[in-house]
Amino acid sequence: MQSFDQIVIGGGPGGLALAYGLKAAGKNVAIVEENLWGGTCPNRGCDPKKILVAAVEAKRHAEQLAHAGLDGTTTINWPDLMRNKFAYTDAIPDDTLQGLQHSEITTFYGHAAFTSAGHLAVGEETLTAAQFILATGQRPVRPAIDGAQLLQTSTDFLNWRQLPKQIAFIGGGYIAFELADIANAAGADVHVILRHDRALRAFDAELVKDLRDQLAKAGVHFHENVTLTKVAKTSTGIELTGDQQFDLTVAAAVAATGRIANVDTLNLEAVGVSADRHGVVVNDHLQTTNEHIYALGDVVAKKSIPKLTPVAGFEARYLTDTLTGAHSEAIQYPAIPTVVFGMPRLAQVGVSPAETTTTTDRRVKALDMTHWYTYQRIHDPLAKVKVVLDRQGRLVGASALSTIADELINYLTALINQGATVADVNNQIMAYPTPASDLSYLF
Repeated sequence: MQSFDQIVIGGGPGGLALAYGLKAAGKNVAIVEENLWGGTCPNRGCDPKKILVAAVEAKRHAEQLAHAGLDGTTTINWPDLMRNKFAYTDAIPDDTLQGLQHSEITTFYGHAAFTSAGHLAVGEETLTAAQFILATGQRPVRPAIDGAQLLQTSTDFLNWRQLPKQIAFIGGGYIAFELADIANAAGADVHVILRHDRALRAFDAELVKDLRDQLAKAGVHFHENVTLTKVAKTSTGIELTGDQQFDLTVAAAVAATGRIANVDTLNLEAVGVSADRHGVVVNDHLQTTNEHIYALGDVVAKKSIPKLTPVAGFEARYLTDTLTGAHSEAIQYPAIPTVVFGMPRLAQVGVSPAETTTTTDRRVKALDMTHWYTYQRIHDPLAKVKVVLDRQGRLVGASALSTIADELINYLTALINQGATVADVNNQIMAYPTPASDLSYLF
């Protein structure tokens, strides 16, 4: 039996950051992983997805500048694109493990489950620790319908060596929209099946409609208010049937209907940790219902905090300080931006425009920036922003849609977290012409 100060369960970005932080503070720390070292983000999530998006960006930019200085057409070679992706992801697990070993952090590979208070079984080993940290993340979930096992997931999509000719994405979240945009740009006939008529519900409704219109113009087919009831394999492909006589046959169907927390096989009941399919319940110190067990990242049941890689890293830094006695304050999150990565991009941070309709303390300023120089020079087909200002003229929220909305939202996030006013922005001199030099016009 081996004993440690802390054991981190989960070798993804959050768990890794915490393990390195605790080791640097002199703690005897171990980390456990049962799948791919590095976790979802670099192996089968945001990192490989953005590698594919890079090709989409280049193609869309070339299309936008056609007859404006660029001649010819650009096509995406899917096998070459995936080889580029695999060149990155194939090295992640071994590189991650070697990094841990080089730092002399003890590693265990295998399934982890609690046996009793203070005891964790990993394969044939039994480990003990004063504190445990759950960082096991989430996994894709398929809808509970007949034939759901025939549906693939985002993990499968990011491993396709060949692109199917017809693809259906089931779901109205950011994963469905991002993967649909990639597949469409790469030449597939793409369908998005929505259970309601309102997709991307966390984002501004008007900008979501604009995004949908742009994707539809590019060739993506949207099917609204469809409740799927059956998936079947036929001689011609995967048949999807639903209410209102919906019937669609495609070469591949991808479930993008949400993710479930990886808590069901940890035997949390043995150590009194409360959890459900949404994640582990924690207090404002990231402490579970067992005072010796903490949790961070996507496995936490969060209502208002987005489940993003940078959030897991932020929580890891917080827990490093908490577990080493550097502070005892409750965690305080800054404004956190979220982005639907595609072409165009949809981004949001802070107070949404919809939240502002119920209060007189804030106002929304909506701007169509399509003909501003920043966007005109790149022939961006549509560029919009909505900013939310309080009574003092401070920026408290923003939503943006454009091909560079991710860059703009980061500037606006910094201004929100600094409590900046228009005077503060006007006192800065930014490089011109850039999106940063446009900031003062947004207030």
